[in-house]
Amino acid sequence: MAEENVKHQALGEQAAFQLANVTKTAPQYGAITPRWLVRLLDWKPLEAGTFRRNRVDESKPIDVSCGQADETELPETYIQYEEHPKEYKLSAINAVLNVGTRVTDLFSKPYDQTAEQLRLLIEHMKERQESELLNNREYGFLHNIPADQKLQTRDGAPTPDDLDELLTKVWKEPSFFLAHPRTIAAFGRECTFRGVPPPTVTLFGNPFLTWRGIPLVPTDKLHVKNSDNKSKILLLRVGERKQGCIGLFQPGLAGEVSPGLSVRFMGINNKALSSYLISLYCSTAVLTDDAIAVLEGVDVGTYHEYKPSR
Repeated sequence: MAEENVKHQALGEQAAFQLANVTKTAPQYGAITPRWLVRLLDWKPLEAGTFRRNRVDESKPIDVSCGQADETELPETYIQYEEHPKEYKLSAINAVLNVGTRVTDLFSKPYDQTAEQLRLLIEHMKERQESELLNNREYGFLHNIPADQKLQTRDGAPTPDDLDELLTKVWKEPSFFLAHPRTIAAFGRECTFRGVPPPTVTLFGNPFLTWRGIPLVPTDKLHVKNSDNKSKILLLRVGERKQGCIGLFQPGLAGEVSPGLSVRFMGINNKALSSYLISLYCSTAVLTDDAIAVLEGVDVGTYHEYKPSR
């Protein structure tokens, strides 16, 4: 009480603060990640939102002649295509954003309220997109891996031997491993424990651990189960030219702000709310079976005790 009765001889900080211009940030959204998978995939533009994957029917033999030195007849052959190729349809991620016109009229300096609302919602939708590329039950990579391209760890923790085995499944121009950051840390521990710490490589200005020259790319969309600390490691070959894994999108959308993403103004209702439709179209395709493989049952909770050197 004594402090409240003190007579000030100059303007106090609290009162002076009312006339000050406060430096502030735009809204920070901690869920935003680098989304490396989206960056590293090759993206194929579609027409009519449909992609047909044509393959050769490998059950039909292809006859050729080698080393012919006489007039024997040459074999006659042809290449048989699959008669019922798989078709992929684009999937939509949609949201409607409402913004009060009173808010945008009165409170849009120094940051435009509509622009910030759209920015944050689009970031959230792009995070969801990367999750769907992996986990969607129809087109997600984790649900489109042939049975013979799935491996189990030898002892739980991810070891160099496990990743070597994974490389035997995608040995034709593998592009990158994909794993949760905790999984990559667990692999690093196993390498260090064995005296073979993995080297690093710089991509997009960022360091990545590597194994056999292949980068281990982190993503939090390959989940770690809380019940048993288990996760997975993917290995992909990407690109249509390499007959690998690709992303699919629809170009030329109305209101397009980036490939496959559109923002369209829907109007103002009788409650003075402005509405915007945000749509993101995407899917994936695995062009050949050996373009993807997975290491399952990866324990990320194993640690080692290191004896001090003498």
